[in-house]
Amino acid sequence: MDSTRGVSIEVSGLRKSFNGTPVLRGVDLRVAAGEIMVIVGGSGEGKSVLLRHIAGLEAPDAGTIRLNGMELHEYLALPPAAKPFRLSMVFQGAALLNSLSVADNVSLRLKEHRTHSRPEIQRIVATCLEQVDLGGSEAKLPGELSGGMRKRVAIARALAVEPQVILYDEPTADLDPILTVQIGQLVKRIQDTRGATQVIVAHDLALAGEIGTHIAVLRDGRIVDYQPARELARSDNPYTQEFLRAANLKF
Repeated sequence: MDSTRGVSIEVSGLRKSFNGTPVLRGVDLRVAAGEIMVIVGGSGEGKSVLLRHIAGLEAPDAGTIRLNGMELHEYLALPPAAKPFRLSMVFQGAALLNSLSVADNVSLRLKEHRTHSRPEIQRIVATCLEQVDLGGSEAKLPGELSGGMRKRVAIARALAVEPQVILYDEPTADLDPILTVQIGQLVKRIQDTRGATQVIVAHDLALAGEIGTHIAVLRDGRIVDYQPARELARSDNPYTQEFLRAANLKF
């Protein structure tokens, strides 16, 4: 894997409240270029809120986010052609447009930026669909696809812009165990073939332990534990151990 194709992420002192209720209370997190970071924690702990901040979809009340040392707000202010790297997000519900074909969903950002010719877009779409094992599905509509297939189309759409950072919000939510394994294998394959930095919010600890380089545990709006995935079970953090017992898992 050529991890130099990925981008490092540094979150420092990130705080966010909604209607006076604190959600993020000073998050500090570092993600190395090219790694798979999995963020876990209980429901309502702020995992998705943290991810949306890294994506630039939420503005923090305090704190900073840097991508390869560049302040996120500076990165977001650049026009697409001037950005030194690209970032994509895979939303929990796939967020496909039901009125558009698979090909049109995957190519949405490419057409929006108008940086590629039609033949180039068709080639990119075909390549990305092949990479998620959906080759030949260009003409289908989202309503004709299974839940797992829709998730893979969403990942293909993220890949289409050749991102150096891919963010996933619960990519295996509502999927059965077999489809969950398939999505996990796809994430690992992206790491091997593209070297992109991948940050995944997940509730599935088994998946986290299988695909993650590191696992960060979020509780009460802070990262309370951070471990290499294979060492999580040896953590002396009481909340981590409680979490593992509840999931009945041993890595």
